Amino acid sequence: MNTIELKVSLPPGLSEDEAKVLLAIKLYEVGKVSLGKAANLAGYSKRSFIEILGKDRIPVFAYSPEELREEVGL
Repeated sequence: MNTIELKVSLPPGLSEDEAKVLLAIKLYEVGKVSLGKAANLAGYSKRSFIEILGKDRIPVFAYSPEELREEVGL
């Protein structure tokens, strides 16, 4: 994975930590990074990051109906 450093002017009221979490959430949500990488980017454990995703109503498991049926053996 490539590593780059971004310099971004944040709007008033948005901290660097909050921006990292928001970026990690979006990258995970669109499938660009794994759960573990997103948690690492945000500075949280996987468990804590899953809780953050839950608060934002972002599914940790995004199965299609067909994949879910296959997974549970129906």
